[in-house]
Amino acid sequence: MKKFIYITLSAVILSGCHIYKKYERPEDINVASSYRTPEGMSNSVSTNNIGNLEWTDIYPDKKLQELINYGLANNTDLLIAIEKVNEAKAALTSARLSFLPAVSLTPEGSVSSYDGSSASWSYNASASASWEIDLFGKLLNSKRKAQVALLQNKEYQQAVRTQLIATIADYYFTLTALDKQLEIYSMTEKSWAESVETIKAMKEGGMTNEAAVAQYEAYHAAISAAIPDVKAEIIKQENALATLLGDFPRAIDRNSIDVQKCDIPLEVGVPVELLSNRPDVKNAEYQLASMYYNTNVARSSFYPQLSIGGSVGWTNSAGAVITNPGGIILSALASLTQPIFNRGANIAKLKIAKAQEEQAKLNFKQSILDAGREVSNALAVYDAELKKESKREIQIEKLSNAVEYTKELLTLGSSTYLEVLDAQQSLLSAQLTKTEDQLKRLNAVTSLYHALGGGREIEVK
Repeated sequence: MKKFIYITLSAVILSGCHIYKKYERPEDINVASSYRTPEGMSNSVSTNNIGNLEWTDIYPDKKLQELINYGLANNTDLLIAIEKVNEAKAALTSARLSFLPAVSLTPEGSVSSYDGSSASWSYNASASASWEIDLFGKLLNSKRKAQVALLQNKEYQQAVRTQLIATIADYYFTLTALDKQLEIYSMTEKSWAESVETIKAMKEGGMTNEAAVAQYEAYHAAISAAIPDVKAEIIKQENALATLLGDFPRAIDRNSIDVQKCDIPLEVGVPVELLSNRPDVKNAEYQLASMYYNTNVARSSFYPQLSIGGSVGWTNSAGAVITNPGGIILSALASLTQPIFNRGANIAKLKIAKAQEEQAKLNFKQSILDAGREVSNALAVYDAELKKESKREIQIEKLSNAVEYTKELLTLGSSTYLEVLDAQQSLLSAQLTKTEDQLKRLNAVTSLYHALGGGREIEVK
């Protein structure tokens, strides 16, 4: 009894140490102000930040919404992540049940006869139970570790979901940009086919020479040769998107890039505490918490383990005597196990657990740094694309005018075919660059939304 009292007192004294303490974020890890904003754009402390918006608010294109919903239902990576959550739930249930006694039923029966004598029957119907008393937090920390593992797998599922939405959107926008490039090349090819006929007519009229015709025909051929490459790229992008959706390669129905209205409502706010939404960062912190509890389990190995067991049953066998009717048999056992000779192994296990905990802490810190970089980059790109959008429109307008002017001057003999070629090449380049700018802006929207944890399933509180 005295020994049991001493053990109980020891447990009370140890209750203030790490073995029973819940995980808390390390004080030396700062998650605030972990990113920078472009000049003229201020941080917002609004809790209603961009990452809290539904993905349907960011992507209003109905055809894109259909693709995202299809992907959320059929993408294999997301389905695997959901099964990982189910696996973690089962593991947590097992950890909780470890606090309860283990009960087993072992009925037995036998019949014997010696030298032709009448058969004698013996039976034993017993139930036994064993119960490990969690004095030093081994089971408690194992349960907490299982709880954290469940949360970690849920965040992994959210991370897969947010990445899937972002990738589907990026693939879709790339397809719309390729469609626009194909449209530009096709219109330019048609225009150049007309220009070739015009330059040929001018040569016959003595207004130009064979070199001009050859230059026009060569440039027309170059434009025509670019079209098959764009078409092949479209098919490859469609196949990639179909596979991402969990489908076989197929054509993808989509709208034009010119109708995409994916604008970031920056007035809603970019949070100073961006980690409130990032599932990958939260996943990293849950991994740190898991290693924290793993270290506590290693610490508890230094202390005794108390187990209580007992059995109760009905039997007609009392040693060598068989009685009818049978009687009740009871037994009870308590054991206290104190590690002595394996202390060196326990020290090594604790050192390993501490090293793993420190690794998880560094990984968590790095995830914060990566998150800040992604947000900073996305903000910078989006800000740059907004600032140059109007300038690109002016460039294309002026180059279009230049093409018309040089064509008119060429027919009047006041300009050369080289000036017309240069103007048309510059216009084509500007049109293609504008399409690239449109795609960059759309990708920047996706990058920023994803970097702020957007696209996850928002729990209704």
